[in-house]
Amino acid sequence: MPASTRAFADNAADPKVRGYLHTPATANEMGLVLSHGAGSNAQAPLLVALAETFATAGFTVLRCDLPYRQTRSFGPPGPADAARDRAGLSNAVAAIRKITPGRVILGGHSYGGRQSSMLCAELAKQSPEEVTNLPAALLLLSYPLHPPRKPEQQRTQHLPDLRTPTLFVHGTRDPFGSIAELEQAIKMIPARTKLVAIEGAGHDLGFKGKAKQEELGNLILQELTNFLNLSS
Repeated sequence: MPASTRAFADNAADPKVRGYLHTPATANEMGLVLSHGAGSNAQAPLLVALAETFATAGFTVLRCDLPYRQTRSFGPPGPADAARDRAGLSNAVAAIRKITPGRVILGGHSYGGRQSSMLCAELAKQSPEEVTNLPAALLLLSYPLHPPRKPEQQRTQHLPDLRTPTLFVHGTRDPFGSIAELEQAIKMIPARTKLVAIEGAGHDLGFKGKAKQEELGNLILQELTNFLNLSS
């Protein structure tokens, strides 16, 4: 049987958690939270494709609208939104932990991935009780290392504090950072990492308009499975 999908909301949380929950026919007790990029939302084709692939493989998946997107239907987040967006991600992880008992992976595309990594870095600096709430791993899709054509504006300040195993998936034609630049930045992270380069892909990883990379979801699933030794 295929996985089922429904709208999901946790209105008791502040910020609220809103999005779509994919429930597998046969669960493996693993959870995955997916968040979107700055100009997108939880209905992004990339997130939908990944959620469907992972749910078919047994993951319970929550793709969520970040708090700034819940407030505004269009437009990018502002600097003042970032802390609340991270709080929303923390609440999303807590929400999926109530649904599935296993490890939870926190993933996001571009801005969503950056805020996910910043949340994990912040948690790692807190008390041992908070550290236990860390996700089991990060899945960072098209990490926005710097703005296009501005390589001097590196978004790496938090990386030395990151203690969460992290899988990066990045296109070889991404203007937000080259593979070589990302490889250099990843060296700052003390946790275990892996970079998967997608040949010829830009920041959208091939999901632009109606275009889709049909095999990307399966590739990412396999890479994450191997990275976390889930197949053993």
